[in-house]
Amino acid sequence: MALSNLPRHPVSRWLLVRGLPRDPSASPHLTAMLVAAVSTVLLVRGGLALAGYPQVGGGGLHIAHVLWGGLLMMVGLVLLLSFAGPVIRPLAAVLAGIGIGLFIDEVGKFVTSDNNYFYRPATAIMYVVLACLVLVIHAVHGRRPHHPSEHLAGAVDQAVAGVVGGFTPSRRAAARRQLRQAGDAAGTTEAAALIAAIPADPVELFDPLRLVNPHRLVVRLRREVHGRGRLARVLPTITCVVLLVQIAYSGAQFGVRLLTRITAPPGPGPWDLPPGPIPLALGLASTIACLVLVISGLRLLRSDRYRGFLRFHRALLVNLLFTRVFEFDVTQFAATVSVLVDLVMLGVVGAELARLRRSAEEPVAA
Repeated sequence: MALSNLPRHPVSRWLLVRGLPRDPSASPHLTAMLVAAVSTVLLVRGGLALAGYPQVGGGGLHIAHVLWGGLLMMVGLVLLLSFAGPVIRPLAAVLAGIGIGLFIDEVGKFVTSDNNYFYRPATAIMYVVLACLVLVIHAVHGRRPHHPSEHLAGAVDQAVAGVVGGFTPSRRAAARRQLRQAGDAAGTTEAAALIAAIPADPVELFDPLRLVNPHRLVVRLRREVHGRGRLARVLPTITCVVLLVQIAYSGAQFGVRLLTRITAPPGPGPWDLPPGPIPLALGLASTIACLVLVISGLRLLRSDRYRGFLRFHRALLVNLLFTRVFEFDVTQFAATVSVLVDLVMLGVVGAELARLRRSAEEPVAA
């Protein structure tokens, strides 16, 4: 590839020069890994609660599930290092995600001197770790569009699955989609000839994402919002209402608990019980900041809908990155419901912002 065809962005240029193209198909695999990790934590905690937290092991021997988590992460890594091509990645992503969930679930044992599995801030620590992982993934895959050469590399990567055992229809279609997005990048003609020459074959390794693909659900939600039907018109309004209800709930939750602690008489009482006043005060402050952003967004809706929804987007980010951290410390795993609602609303608001950007660009293009 000629140097003139390299991207202008310094990070993208640095990566491509060193042979590190980003995988255009990475998002579904990374999403599946995160969903598997969160689901594993919830299933383990829920299962232990239903079973009454039984004592496992005897005679001084207990194999903590953090070890099983490390083993599954190692299996996922070995699979990725052992087999070329994209076919192994969905299975490796799910196995690694389950391993991450089992591993991080016991974080309370490793941040306390008494190996306390039920250490109260452990849920907030888990959330912060997973949130940081999401931010890293977004920094790698969400901030910069893929270069045509990266799409070409993605098409050739799909072909790796076919040259040894033939192409399934879905795999060939995925390769051709990447090839179309590669445009006129050097090597596109040769890659197209290779993809066309690979024979058809219906057999392929089991793909767990064909059963449940969380990334596909997000894409479908975005398509609904991008559409012109009734759902597309009412979803943003519903999102605003739900966001206000969530803020009211979080504010009341933090405010009432904090007020109870402040007004409690001295001595043993609510003040001495977790959560402490500091996480309650910080949670209330982040909720107020979120409310200010939403109110300013509502005031902007009539004059500038795009800027209004941009404020809603920022309010949701404040919710996810700050408010929910303290909410996990206060309500433990019950805060998972709030996070799921936030993520759905973030998808709706993001899709509405994309629709408004396209609407603003249409007259210019005309």
